[in-house]
Amino acid sequence: MSSTDYHYFIITRKPEHPGHINAGSICYSYHYKYRTANSSPKLSVCFLGSQLSLDYNIEVKSMEELSPEEAGLLQALADDAERLQWFRERKALRTALGLTEGAVVIVDEGGEKLRGIIRYIGNLTHSHPLSGTFFGIELQGEDRGKGSTDGKYQHQTFFSCSEYSGIFAPFSRVRPLVPSSLSPSIPAPSSQPEELEPGERVTYFIDDKCLHGMVLNVRVENGQDIVVISTDKDENGKTGGTVEVPLSSVFKGEVPAEPERMDVDAPLFDPNPDDLYGDLLSVNSLVEVTLGKGNAYGIIRWIGKLPDRQDTMAGLELEEDTGVSDGTFKKERLFACPPKRALFVKLISCRPDSRFQSTSAKHSEMMPKEDNGERETEHSTGKPETVPPISTEQVNQMLIGRMRGIQGHCNSCYMDAALFSLFSCSSVLDSMLFKSTEPQDAPIQSTLLHNIVNPLRSKGFVEGRHIMKLRQQLQKHGYSHSFTTDEKDPEEFLTVIMQHILALDPLLKLSKGGKVLESYCYQVFLDQNHSLVLPTVQQLLEHSFHSEGLKLAEVPSCLILQMPRFGKKFKMFDKIIPSLELDITDLLSEGPQQCMLCGNLAQEECTDCFKDPLFSQTGFKIFCNTCSSQVHSHPLRRSHQRAPLDIPKGYLGHGTPHTLTRDKLELFAVLCIETSHYVSFIKHGPNSQDWIFFDSMADRQGEKDGFNIPEVHHCPEVGMYMEMSPAELANQVPRDMKGVAKRLFCDAYMYLYQSTNMCLYR
Repeated sequence: MSSTDYHYFIITRKPEHPGHINAGSICYSYHYKYRTANSSPKLSVCFLGSQLSLDYNIEVKSMEELSPEEAGLLQALADDAERLQWFRERKALRTALGLTEGAVVIVDEGGEKLRGIIRYIGNLTHSHPLSGTFFGIELQGEDRGKGSTDGKYQHQTFFSCSEYSGIFAPFSRVRPLVPSSLSPSIPAPSSQPEELEPGERVTYFIDDKCLHGMVLNVRVENGQDIVVISTDKDENGKTGGTVEVPLSSVFKGEVPAEPERMDVDAPLFDPNPDDLYGDLLSVNSLVEVTLGKGNAYGIIRWIGKLPDRQDTMAGLELEEDTGVSDGTFKKERLFACPPKRALFVKLISCRPDSRFQSTSAKHSEMMPKEDNGERETEHSTGKPETVPPISTEQVNQMLIGRMRGIQGHCNSCYMDAALFSLFSCSSVLDSMLFKSTEPQDAPIQSTLLHNIVNPLRSKGFVEGRHIMKLRQQLQKHGYSHSFTTDEKDPEEFLTVIMQHILALDPLLKLSKGGKVLESYCYQVFLDQNHSLVLPTVQQLLEHSFHSEGLKLAEVPSCLILQMPRFGKKFKMFDKIIPSLELDITDLLSEGPQQCMLCGNLAQEECTDCFKDPLFSQTGFKIFCNTCSSQVHSHPLRRSHQRAPLDIPKGYLGHGTPHTLTRDKLELFAVLCIETSHYVSFIKHGPNSQDWIFFDSMADRQGEKDGFNIPEVHHCPEVGMYMEMSPAELANQVPRDMKGVAKRLFCDAYMYLYQSTNMCLYR
């Protein structure tokens, strides 16, 4: 049978029966069944990919019909939800239908955009009736060797290319390099006209030149659609003006031409003489340049002369994928950067990045003075502005990307990481921002609230100058003569702010020998007899409390834990497993506690059981009288020292059911240190993948100017390791761990926990 003997469908709405069928599944019906079904509300279908050719009666209203070609492209996608999403994005599917062998395309491989030529289109297996249409692509140029095959799949040859220069990919990862009517890979626009609206950015072609602009109007002239475009630059390189182009030569969006054919971008506007910073700019300077679509930001990676150019040129690595190459110019490599990040412009078109206040190493010490007008505006209402923390739903929009978070400046990473951890997605310590304080300390509180916390939560970014302003204020108060220049420990900074400046009530109240000790952070200490190898934070805290003879006098709103280590370089454990929750019930000095074995009211505590191999990896060793007698009937435990627990009145004589409330704290941030550099991880939501990673100095090319480029990105790989068993995690080689997970498990310096009942915003 041929494909014409079948009718193909995609499930667009999950049917009630059978329950295992999901929206996005592809199914087919034999032509004779489809023809005889007439107006029946259900149709007998079989599902592609199923090992059993079973018929199911599916409601017709839950399906939409596909062409055999569409079904083949969608079936190549493994995930039902993804398949349905691409089906609804009809434009991408239509584009893929127009791709032919020989077309030049871009293929997404492991997050990298690679250039190649389609050599094969079709199935990779021969299951009945079709198994999915894939594109076999031979990589070209510098991308050769970045593939995974030489054209073979499961020992069958579909095309031939050099080793590791071929890729098989579904249509969702493939797009034409230049989607113009000149490319055989795109159907004629007249058959699928695109609807253009005034104000849309477009790519258009004149005499084979790829140009960009904005739509002003679309009109019909002599039966042909004509697009009036405001040009960034015309075919002669001049800026401004308008051009009229047939609709068949215009495409939505901005598509860069091939790097080999892309000429150097000339400045789009005549430079202002006041903006000539050529004598101040050098390689690694942070700059901005004005293009037709607005300002672009980047770092100078190369300065020199180019063929047929008299001007001194600069090669920029841009922050976003809006460039034209990976650092090559007409096949000559001048510097290296990710694809579509390089742009070549005249040096005189560049000026220092306006987001930074320093223009060169000569001026790095000239920090801005406080704007009195701005300060008066902030306080003119007499009420402090309240901005809630960034929610899980807002993280993608506000925090992810470069120039996000807090900008590092002159060894400030300890402060950047601490402030980002405390205030970006948590409100547990917001009280320190609004509490009454002494007049001499009010400016520091104001800087913390108005210049750091509020911008971080409302814009997702804090400039380095505001961090320096806070450091200058702290230094002026006399707490350290090197606050503006040297690296400090996060706990030193936090103690100064919370205790000495804002006089915040101690976060931690500990009971020891009938006395109450107060602190803002807790340093975990372990005795030499511990048997922990791959500990959790829960185990470390319990062992530390036991060895020090400590109890919690009350439930803390925020618990800041420092991990056991000898200085910043010597760690006691190769890995520590973060405890997403800390159960502190058994660490409290007051309140009923459960027997660790049966859950009834605990009446005795045995300190010697901590060293017993049977219990060494579990929590505090507290028992009811019955369980204690049974445990200590063993000859090796008869000499154990047991002590009665203080039981609140009203509980004596009553067995406590298993519903006794447990007091728990949740993890919301982790500070890590590696080679004297602090970074932080934030747990911002309930799912295991809800982790982000923040580095205030992700790009240190601006260090000579004192400023750096901060970055925040998702790190879902952390959740993958968190779901592993301790045995699996123990077998993980740190250097082979994916992404930044190694830094969380191996370099943890400080864990931050909060009581959800104490947060202002939940």
